[in-house]
Amino acid sequence: MNARIAVPLPKAYRLLNHGPTVLVSSAHAGRRNVMAAAWNMALDFDPPKVAVVIDKATLTRELVEASGEFVLNVPSRQQAALTLAVGSESGRECAPAEDKLAKVGAGATAASVVGAPLIDGCLAWLECRVIAEPHIQQTYDLFLAEVVAAWADPAVFSNGRWHFPDQQQRSIHYLSGGTFFATGDAFEVRQP
Repeated sequence: MNARIAVPLPKAYRLLNHGPTVLVSSAHAGRRNVMAAAWNMALDFDPPKVAVVIDKATLTRELVEASGEFVLNVPSRQQAALTLAVGSESGRECAPAEDKLAKVGAGATAASVVGAPLIDGCLAWLECRVIAEPHIQQTYDLFLAEVVAAWADPAVFSNGRWHFPDQQQRSIHYLSGGTFFATGDAFEVRQP
């Protein structure tokens, strides 16, 4: 597992502010799953809140509804094939003794606050507790959650800012049909 640094919760929104595709991990009653989600966003600073779309047909949705928790994992360009795999396969199709994480070769570590796992090798992790909003969950598949712990790999996030040291350690953004793009170089604009 790569190193992690704690991210102050009022700054946790910065881990998603650039709009990356995320891996949503979940767990309940001895079952684990992970799915890819391109539709996610930060909602608030303090307490930090996020939103993510989780389709009704997914095993992740079943586990999130049962546990009230999930983790948003921010994968790197190195993990694009893994991201596509977990976004293309259903956890329901795994053998009873196998979960999707094991099937796709994703390592995982226990989270610090929630029961859902942290996916190894990611750039950042946001441990989340669902804010119950049954109407929007059922109507729009939209889940709101409070971030209760946030972590980042210090090689790419420190002093409250992203800094991508190489092409493989950049967050990814899904377009469609297996096509992604990676976060580009940062630049600064000064106010006149």
